[in-house]
Amino acid sequence: MTDINDLIKNWWKQILFVVLLSLLVVGTITFIKPRQYLSVATAVPASSFAADRSKIFSDNIQDLYSTLGTADDLDRIVGTGNLDTVYLAVAAQFNLFDHYKMAEKSDVALPKAAAILKKNSRVMKSEYGELKVKVWDTDKNLAPQLANMIMDKLAIIHQQLQSAGNEAALKGLVTGKVKLQGQLDSTAITADTKNALAVQLQQYEKLIGEYQLMVDSKPPVLLVVENARASAWPDRPRRMQVLIATAVLSFFFAFLAALLMESRKKTK
Repeated sequence: MTDINDLIKNWWKQILFVVLLSLLVVGTITFIKPRQYLSVATAVPASSFAADRSKIFSDNIQDLYSTLGTADDLDRIVGTGNLDTVYLAVAAQFNLFDHYKMAEKSDVALPKAAAILKKNSRVMKSEYGELKVKVWDTDKNLAPQLANMIMDKLAIIHQQLQSAGNEAALKGLVTGKVKLQGQLDSTAITADTKNALAVQLQQYEKLIGEYQLMVDSKPPVLLVVENARASAWPDRPRRMQVLIATAVLSFFFAFLAALLMESRKKTK
């Protein structure tokens, strides 16, 4: 069995060379890469109770509903955060193709800028059931603006999706009311039929008022807990940690290589 002290004594120059070469290569790469600042926006899900007409206008309230939703309500929002739609809108709003110094035509530059923004962003659900939007950028003042705007875009998209059902129901009720009004104005109906149509018309008007209130109120989907702020220190690349990890890993690699070659020498 090879003695470790003898191994290091015989191979220390080669081991040191591998470690220094690795540090030189990795250090050069990490110092060439621009430093990026991290900004994080945090929100919690709003309760779906505020968007449910049947619960708000129910005559029998059997349960007390929280103003906050559950962590499961964030799954769809996190899924939307993986699409290109949000990043295209944000990239266009902030002219990120100029910020990323792209020389291509605008129709090509915008998707590329959105792809870079998406690569430098994370939309995730935390272990505490919060929605986190993280953005890294070389401009510490731009990073929080991008994170807050991504959060706003996600909230608007899902707010519109939430209201779509109420808007469709409202449109159908208005159409039905017009038809009922036309039948009610007809002279070819009996008094009993007219009374029945009048009752239906009142029901339609009540429902239209309720759905119109839901559409106009536009209940929020997300409640922002903390807007993103500018960071005082860059977050990546973490040069010191990378160099320490490189030194440790390169040492073990060189040590194992030396051990292997020393073993081969003794078997010959």
